[in-house]
Amino acid sequence: MAVCSVLAVILAVFWPIPAQAIRLKDVASFKGVRPNQLLGNGLVVGLNGTGDGTNVDFNTQELANMLSNMGITVDRNKVKVKNIAAVAVTAIMPPFARVGSRIDVLVSSLGDAKSLQGGTLVLTPLKGVDGQVYGLAQGPVSVGGFAASGEAGGGITKNHPTAGRIANGATVEREIPFDLTNKGDIIMTLNEPDFTNATRAVGVINKHLRGTYATSPDSGTIAIKLPPSYKDKMVSMLASLENLEISTDAVAKVIIDERNGTVVMGENVRLSTVAIAHGNLMIQIKERPRISQPLPFSRGGTTAVVPDTSITVKEGADRLMVLPEGINIGQVVQALNAIGVTPRDLIAILQAIKAAGALQAELQII
Repeated sequence: MAVCSVLAVILAVFWPIPAQAIRLKDVASFKGVRPNQLLGNGLVVGLNGTGDGTNVDFNTQELANMLSNMGITVDRNKVKVKNIAAVAVTAIMPPFARVGSRIDVLVSSLGDAKSLQGGTLVLTPLKGVDGQVYGLAQGPVSVGGFAASGEAGGGITKNHPTAGRIANGATVEREIPFDLTNKGDIIMTLNEPDFTNATRAVGVINKHLRGTYATSPDSGTIAIKLPPSYKDKMVSMLASLENLEISTDAVAKVIIDERNGTVVMGENVRLSTVAIAHGNLMIQIKERPRISQPLPFSRGGTTAVVPDTSITVKEGADRLMVLPEGINIGQVVQALNAIGVTPRDLIAILQAIKAAGALQAELQII
């Protein structure tokens, strides 16, 4: 019984763990089914003296244009207000959005406004890259922060008061045409092109559709023909395909961010046999001024300050460590921790291992 227990523990530790299954919808998307970005510029009014200053001219121009459209004529050179702010309004229009649908908008200050708290965005057209108006935005801006200052300067700021959101603040006024009913085939694109993942996805799709309906012309594209059983049922077929699961593969990669000392390594990172010695050389120099006085009853002697410099050199006692070939990421981390490396030291060690040709992974520095 004890032998069986020990054997079970050994198998649990050393038996390879299968790759985690990922849904197709999380690693791929259907061609044409995509969101679209919208952009507009407008005015936020009703601010309590925290709007754009007098150095910003385009906000008064927008105010004059808005009043002119309402039949009110003003001289824009004489408009001096601090309760308005020129803003950029952005939104993402989801696929298949219909006229009357509501979408969220983001509002960001264009000038030198101190805060958009308490402001209201006036009617703003939202345009696509083709210059057509696809939505209209309007409503109170929710900032989620504040800024307060005194007459003599200084103050306190919480979060980011010059940008905010309007939940369901825009109405879709124009639809983007895309028809699925008359399509005989569909294209699926992988978020990260990979030949292994594309081949696995084709196999899973063909097994699900019970035929050779999916092919992969390249590492990032999967072409799928509509089976006869799914005629006039394109939506049902896409719903069934996006929930299929595949075991994804990824390129072995090490990401290094030298600005903050961050190192991220994927599970497929491997090392060839390599020996590592890492030791720190610390040199400490101390200056201690010493007072030198003349002997008693001496003639011509003066008190002087004599510099006293002490230099200490200390070298780390780290040993040479041999890392065998083919060890995985967990063993790499454990071995490097054994010689007491910091994240900063780890960056230098990984770069040296890569230069020696022993790091079997892509080293990417960001």
